Amino acid sequence: MPNDDAAAGAPVRRAVLFDFGGVLTTSVIAAFTRLDHALGAEPGQVLRLLSKDARSSALLVAHEEGRIGEREFEHGFAARLRAHGIEAEDAQGRPRLLSRLQAGLRPDADTIALVARLRSDGYRVGLLSNSLGDDCYAGFDLPALFDAVTVSGEIGVRKPSQRAYALACERLGARPEETVMVDDLEQNITAAARLGIAGVLHHDARTTAAALARLLGPADPH
Repeated sequence: MPNDDAAAGAPVRRAVLFDFGGVLTTSVIAAFTRLDHALGAEPGQVLRLLSKDARSSALLVAHEEGRIGEREFEHGFAARLRAHGIEAEDAQGRPRLLSRLQAGLRPDADTIALVARLRSDGYRVGLLSNSLGDDCYAGFDLPALFDAVTVSGEIGVRKPSQRAYALACERLGARPEETVMVDDLEQNITAAARLGIAGVLHHDARTTAAALARLLGPADPH
């Protein structure tokens, strides 16, 4: 899907980084909405705590950066939920928050097909994902889908840190100015742009494919 209208002298973009949740899967926001309902929380309350409550946010960052595991994150976050009047434990006394969240996510077959088509056409394709849960990638053969896989819990840094984008480009063998980031969160697109990476805010495979067609140059023949 080459862009024949690229300005003379401008970097040719021949590599694409994809986010995971909300891009290769159905909507993460919708999954959180279902979790709110299951917990008896107000709509949007779980996400608000993770983004606005300092202790909840710190737990999320520590987990996504691989400094604490799923169990420690869940028990810590369950305590924060309890402090806000939400009981998260099941009958066995375990929160199981992340498995319940992941149960609300399904593979997005159209976006997965887009990844395969780009790779078949000769573009470098990579994954850059903030990990959430020990089994969040279960059912996905990531090494078969991508030329390079970069996961926050393995590298110790998460989006929107510029270090995460730089490492993902390095693993993919592409310079930032040769790369496009596909993500469902505006703040991650904005952060990537600071490093010179073009961005596509993902809504669905069709509109993402059209946006990539405008941004990508011819695939590298080598």
